[in-house]
Amino acid sequence: MSVSDPETSPKDKAIARKLAALAHPVRLRLLRALGTADTCCVKDLVGPIGLAQSTVSQHLKVLVEAELVSFRTEKQSSRYTVNASALRELAGVIGQTLDHCCGGDCSRVGDSEFADCNRQVDASAALTGNKDI
Repeated sequence: MSVSDPETSPKDKAIARKLAALAHPVRLRLLRALGTADTCCVKDLVGPIGLAQSTVSQHLKVLVEAELVSFRTEKQSSRYTVNASALRELAGVIGQTLDHCCGGDCSRVGDSEFADCNRQVDASAALTGNKDI
């Protein structure tokens, strides 16, 4: 089902837009950088991110459109701030979705997969005599 599917609720479309905005490593780094400061302008982020100002601006635009970052105009620059309530809400939705999909115990799936993987590594190490496979 695509995001533009007419059966998709507006809330699900908004969630998908937020998740898509988070699906880029640069935007995750921008969120982390913004989270360490009260508010930043683009030039404050260019150095730590290590990209051109135009690239940082484009990534910030995606985050603003997804309502994960807010901005306000101040004199001749824009000041950006993490929208913490939107991120908390998104984290809650993700948690509810995982609980629903995993029957309330997501750790159960992950633990068994890791246990199987560890048993395979241990068995291989025993055969080869090497513990660092």
